[in-house]
Amino acid sequence: MPINLSHAAMRLATGAFILNSGIGKLHLDHDNAEGLKSMAANAFPALKNMEADQFGKLLSLGEISVGAALLTPFIPSRLAGLVLAGFSASLLRMYFKTPALTEADGIRPSQAGTPVSKDVWMLGIAAALILDRKHKTTSVSTPA
Repeated sequence: MPINLSHAAMRLATGAFILNSGIGKLHLDHDNAEGLKSMAANAFPALKNMEADQFGKLLSLGEISVGAALLTPFIPSRLAGLVLAGFSASLLRMYFKTPALTEADGIRPSQAGTPVSKDVWMLGIAAALILDRKHKTTSVSTPA
């Protein structure tokens, strides 16, 4: 199943970015893992009981998996888009649930929130991958 060229560009850029992020977290130190877990627990309270180092490993493997799914050409774009949508939606949930990441209005990013808020682009790419239909040739007939 060939990939649409526009999908390949989106998948390559996004997949490489996320894969690199996941690889960078493979050997996360305890303090950084604890900080990431704390922010994630704002959005997903069940994570509060997880060990920070275990969370760091799972986060790393999750990012590597999402990046790999986007980079693997035989995975359909719609499926890759669904995976990316789940990932980016969880990041945005964390953004909106962590008060220090937004201004007082709860929407605009604070300086600390800018690195997370910019991940909204991934949700846009996911939507494009999910919603894009193959272009069908249609003929238009003119009345005689």
